[in-house]
Amino acid sequence: MEDREKKPYALKPSTADEGDPDFRSSVSNNKRSNNECSVGQKKRKVVALTTKTPHAAKQFWKAGDYEAAPPPPVVDDNYLPSLSHSGFTDHVRVHPRFLHSNATSHKWSLGAFAELLDNALDEACNGATYVNVDVLCNQKNGNKMLLIEDNGGGMDPDKMRRCMSLGYSEKSKMANTIGQYGNGFKTSTMRLGADVIVFSRTKGKNQTSPTQSVGLLSYSFLRSTGKEDIVVPMVDYEKHEEEWKRISRTCSNYFDLNMKTIIKWSPYQNEEELNQQLDMLKEHGTRIVIYNLWEDDVGIPELDLETDPHDILTRSGRNEKKEELARKYPNLNSLFTYQFSLRGYSSILYLTLPPGFRICLRGVEVVHHKLEDKMMMTKQHTYRPIIEGSAKKDPKVFAIATLGFVKEAKDHIDIHGFSVYHKNRLIMPLWRVWNPAGTGGRGVIGVLEANFIEPCHNKQGFECTKMMAKLVSRLAEIQKEYWYANSHEVGYVGRPQSKTSIKSIMAPSIGRSNSSIQECSPIFSCGKIQSPSMKVHYDHHQSSEEMALTKNLLHRDISNRETQQISNYKQEFITGNKDMDILTKLREHNLQLKERLCKMNKPAIVRLREELRNEKERGNDLEKRLEQEKKNLDLIDKEHEALIVVFQEERDCRVKEEEALQVKLRETLSTTKSLMEKMKEVEHKDMLPYFPHCKREPL
Repeated sequence: MEDREKKPYALKPSTADEGDPDFRSSVSNNKRSNNECSVGQKKRKVVALTTKTPHAAKQFWKAGDYEAAPPPPVVDDNYLPSLSHSGFTDHVRVHPRFLHSNATSHKWSLGAFAELLDNALDEACNGATYVNVDVLCNQKNGNKMLLIEDNGGGMDPDKMRRCMSLGYSEKSKMANTIGQYGNGFKTSTMRLGADVIVFSRTKGKNQTSPTQSVGLLSYSFLRSTGKEDIVVPMVDYEKHEEEWKRISRTCSNYFDLNMKTIIKWSPYQNEEELNQQLDMLKEHGTRIVIYNLWEDDVGIPELDLETDPHDILTRSGRNEKKEELARKYPNLNSLFTYQFSLRGYSSILYLTLPPGFRICLRGVEVVHHKLEDKMMMTKQHTYRPIIEGSAKKDPKVFAIATLGFVKEAKDHIDIHGFSVYHKNRLIMPLWRVWNPAGTGGRGVIGVLEANFIEPCHNKQGFECTKMMAKLVSRLAEIQKEYWYANSHEVGYVGRPQSKTSIKSIMAPSIGRSNSSIQECSPIFSCGKIQSPSMKVHYDHHQSSEEMALTKNLLHRDISNRETQQISNYKQEFITGNKDMDILTKLREHNLQLKERLCKMNKPAIVRLREELRNEKERGNDLEKRLEQEKKNLDLIDKEHEALIVVFQEERDCRVKEEEALQVKLRETLSTTKSLMEKMKEVEHKDMLPYFPHCKREPL
């Protein structure tokens, strides 16, 4: 087979394990026997250095602390540094420590799982119907390993090398894909474990043969051998007829050298076991195995793989109170456990799943949860942002925010916030855009898909932009408005309402009444009575309560004034021997007050009678409407009965037709069965000359 043209990549495929003496000797022998593996025309003399193998760190946050081996010294001037397989072009080198520093973008291990699930979901356009996440056992040392497998289109050899490269992404400009930076596979796998081996098989396109590839990205290998550049051993196969044949990309010994490195540093002991892993992919798909999982400072694995046999938990972030609430409120299980449970997180990770696509975790399918189904009293708001550089709002750019109370909000559960998605992927779960003191906002959750703002490269937050700040401000306003308008429905005390009390309503009337009484009361000055005309202020629109209270106040005030005046008159009469005309005038004044009081009550009585008459007329109208509605209801019942009769007749006809079709179907099946038996007899007779001892399989 002809060697394929080698393209330069950021992470170069390995052709030699320079840290292994056996491997180094095989490379030297291969260089002496095969000139096509040499970079220059002259031989190079390199002094072999013996380096101590550094101790492998098992803690993720300490894995970047190691010293690389010094480069081999150059003996002659004709030595050309072999930084790549692309001739004399020097490439920027990527130190293995970058794998660790790049993976630190995932402070949360479940975020790393999400990146791998994204890659599998993006393969739905290539026919993927599932992604399987499971836990395997390393046969070499008995440790646990992680498996992420999908039945997507798979990767050919070139695509596998691009997958292992940094920053390369074919999906950055595709409309319906989540990945865009070309960095998720490296950061996620290196965050979960020190090493990853990838198996991929593709059917081939455009009249190309099916291929399968195995790639090893091993931080343990790079660290232990003291590499100063990231080396990725890969082997490829191509299918010819029914046989898988090896592909040697650079030299005749290329495949054997890389296979030896993969077997030494992978969990598999020989090429046969690697082929068994490839055969599990059927016709196409990708199988990722992550091993040498990271441990914490006390030597315990970061991931809890023992507590729940059908879930993967994180040891950090566990909360007993939230676990108890999750058991108490099964409807909100995912919202309480998404921070430490992969099952809870993956159930809300996507706004919608492609038709027929499933997520399987440790043998049990993950039930997809729609956050709208967990809400009650829902309300929708349409947010249209102003794109930077444009003075008007783009009608095609908008986000529909749905918010409401969780169905268990009456129990005053402390849970609230917006779950913001980007291109169907959850970026910010339960994002608290409003943080009031006390119980404000509690129980209100929302969901929206904001495709007009860009997420961070780890997909655990959004870039801080003006558009982002405006969105946060608007979401906070929406939540406040909804809370103050509906919080009383679930037992909270909302914003105090400005309700006017009866006293405040009646205060002006009482004031006017008092002033009128004061004006109509007699005033004594120098022994003479001054009786100015009484000005009574009456509002025809006052309520009956105001009328009654005003009337009582007038009676009480008049009685008090009358008693006080009589006592004063008597005192003056006794002490001053005044004329008896004072008592006569007092009685006349009292009569005038009573007459005015009667005149004031007459409009109220007239108004009440008018209201009574109106109510009677309204009652008569309602009775007439009720009679009409009863008649309409009777007509509807008659029509309904007629429709039932028609439907019954149609159903009887359909049943008869179905019975007739079933009879015909049974006859057809019987005829087909007899024809199949005859055809098998004919085939059996034709095969007897070639297979005389072959027996017919019973039907």
